[in-house]
Amino acid sequence: MMDEMTTTITTKGQVTIPAPLRRRFGIKPKDRVAFRVKNGEIVVSRVEATVEDAYGAVRPLRRPEDFERIIREAKEDRAEKRWRRR
Repeated sequence: MMDEMTTTITTKGQVTIPAPLRRRFGIKPKDRVAFRVKNGEIVVSRVEATVEDAYGAVRPLRRPEDFERIIREAKEDRAEKRWRRR
């Protein structure tokens, strides 16, 4: 696979990440990306979703919510995802 691809910036300043790169890096619609400047170049990277990103997205199944359990499960899930990427 090529390590460099070219795309065009729209009049609104938007760019399309080429499909081969989206597939290669697992970038899906509504995913977030970060732009950084590194050694005078722009670097784009996928941003991992966090629990805070999902806050308010769904109603709780029961009240009061067990936030300690929710945080523990979220940390376990994140650790498992990082382990699988290795």
